Amino acid sequence: MYIVKRLRLFALLVAAVLLTGCTKAAEEANDPELLLGFSQVGSESAWRIGNTKDIENSAAQYGVSLMFENANQSQENQIAAIRRFIAYKVDVIAFSPIVEDGWDNVLMEAKEAGIPVVLVDRTIETEKEDLTACLIGADFYNEGVMAAEYLIRKADSLGLDHVNIVEITGTENSTPMLQRQAGFADTIADDERMHILESIDGDFLKSRGAECMRYLLETYGDDIDVVYSHNDEMTLGALPEIEKTDMIPGRDIIIISIDGGQEAIDVLKEGKINCVVECTPNLGSELMETALKLKEGEPVDAVIHPTEQVFSDEMDVSTIGPRGY
Repeated sequence: MYIVKRLRLFALLVAAVLLTGCTKAAEEANDPELLLGFSQVGSESAWRIGNTKDIENSAAQYGVSLMFENANQSQENQIAAIRRFIAYKVDVIAFSPIVEDGWDNVLMEAKEAGIPVVLVDRTIETEKEDLTACLIGADFYNEGVMAAEYLIRKADSLGLDHVNIVEITGTENSTPMLQRQAGFADTIADDERMHILESIDGDFLKSRGAECMRYLLETYGDDIDVVYSHNDEMTLGALPEIEKTDMIPGRDIIIISIDGGQEAIDVLKEGKINCVVECTPNLGSELMETALKLKEGEPVDAVIHPTEQVFSDEMDVSTIGPRGY
């Protein structure tokens, strides 16, 4: 009997040790490597929705706990979200700034709290140093350059000696708006054929793209040779307005767009858009890898750009695969 009791006691002790080990392992498995606070601009476009989806999927893949907030196009909402992240003591803060100015105070608060900040998709203007760790996003200036280079090639192929351009820009003073405009303007500056009739703020919205196009058509009519639009949503809003006139988009007016979402690529294949410059929303993996490095105190690159391409009527558009956004 004594031996049986000793064996039972030994068995209980072994079970207790195993249970403790399993519990500890479960706790470690459930304990995320990183707590990341991310403030998104909004959900105004297929691109932005795709960007959010990719970040959420990447967080799950990398075992990162994600605190996500949608600013709904409001800088005040983003600043409030960043302050909540600071109060919650997240490991890393990331956000896509709606505009470039007005971030110094809240980012100084993050710096004082010892929380590194990553800019995603867009940059900021600041007079203070070291408020952010890095920028992950597209080379917007080069996107403008690629759009302009396509237009120059198109004008050459059509033998055009005078080209009137209207530009529907993104949100005023946002990084993509400023840089896409600058890259395009700088590239056509030495081409005497190119003339920008007007640049108008479409706020990256489909509805505003339609409003802007109505105004531009009423003002310039068939003098318009080219529509250069800073994103697909505005482009897709503008096209029906052109079709209400006697002009056919893609034929009578050259249409150049930026983003590369599925709907725009489908319209490119129909011939109603001539060129789409890619701006990939798939930045999640780069963000997670960078945030994990920052938590460990490892150095990161100041700027991380994805590789992007141009889709146009110069290629066999049937070979373009599904875009995923």
